[in-house]
Amino acid sequence: MASNKKKKPGEHIVTLVAALPDGTHVIEHPDGRLEKRVGKTDWARVDALTDEEIEAAMADDPDWADLIDIDWSKAVLVVPPKKKAISIRVDEDVLDYFKQQGAGYQRRINAVLRSFVNQKKKDKKRA
Repeated sequence: MASNKKKKPGEHIVTLVAALPDGTHVIEHPDGRLEKRVGKTDWARVDALTDEEIEAAMADDPDWADLIDIDWSKAVLVVPPKKKAISIRVDEDVLDYFKQQGAGYQRRINAVLRSFVNQKKKDKKRA
């Protein structure tokens, strides 16, 4: 998942790979290394918050200033499709190109393939 945030010098951006029911998170570092971390959120405290307390906290949070008036009633949860590990052969220069772009090259290859599939599905509907 690409982020619109720009990386600041010295900043180490990780990608959330999985959030498990027990509060454990699996994150991927820019070098491809995976790490399990235990969440520090006090979910009992969060569950106890009233709607009024949540609204007040949002109103006080400058990060929410532009989002406070958005109508979220029609928001749709999008769950990414399950990934399947496979082994494929690709041209060496193609693989080198994606790897030169840095960590996450497999996700980028998947995104290119997804774009191709989506385009082919659109073409089929037009015919």
